[in-house]
Amino acid sequence: MKHIFKKLKKGIKSFLPTRTIVTATPLEKNLRILSNEYLQQVGWNHSVENKMPIDKDDHPLPWFTYSAISFIGPRLKNTFAVFEYGSGNSTRWFSRQVARVVSVEHDPEWFAKMAPQFEKIQNVTYYQKPLEQHEYGKFVSEFDAEFDVVVIDGQDRVTCAKNVLGALKPEGIIIWDNSDRTEYQEGYKFLIENGFKRIDFNGLGPINHYGWGTSIFYRTANVFDL
Repeated sequence: MKHIFKKLKKGIKSFLPTRTIVTATPLEKNLRILSNEYLQQVGWNHSVENKMPIDKDDHPLPWFTYSAISFIGPRLKNTFAVFEYGSGNSTRWFSRQVARVVSVEHDPEWFAKMAPQFEKIQNVTYYQKPLEQHEYGKFVSEFDAEFDVVVIDGQDRVTCAKNVLGALKPEGIIIWDNSDRTEYQEGYKFLIENGFKRIDFNGLGPINHYGWGTSIFYRTANVFDL
């Protein structure tokens, strides 16, 4: 299947260049339909071509799986405060739907690139913290029960998870991207041992031609009413 995904990644314009729909095999026909319908509708084709997490209309998307985006989006409220490890189009996406976004970035070059753009968004506060001595991962602990949502999608993720509890409101939830990665098991275990449950949203997302996992960690009482 890897060769099929490589063809899909090139976009629909270059996919099946010589075969007509009449001479195409059943698999090729189904892949053509998939690319023209679902992948185009969610904006995957467009995100691949532009190498950015965006939808078909150029609106920013978080770099989560599509199933997670579909689940999270309708549950966000304009009263929410969001803390975000990792920044980019997800910052823009959240800022359009919630009251406040605090985002922290470890990479000085990426921070310098994004800071002028985020300065124009009134409800975004942007910080740069180094990875040394876990300053980046511990940064969330400077806040006291302020956030409805914390996003873990940056570096030093186990440290991030271990410092997040005090910053969450009692009903706050955690969104952890790339949650299929085994190297973060210590962080997952920490949250479960501290009363969190977990829902996994696995599958395709923007840009990538492979599936991964985005998870929500939540307690019994939570802002998403799970």
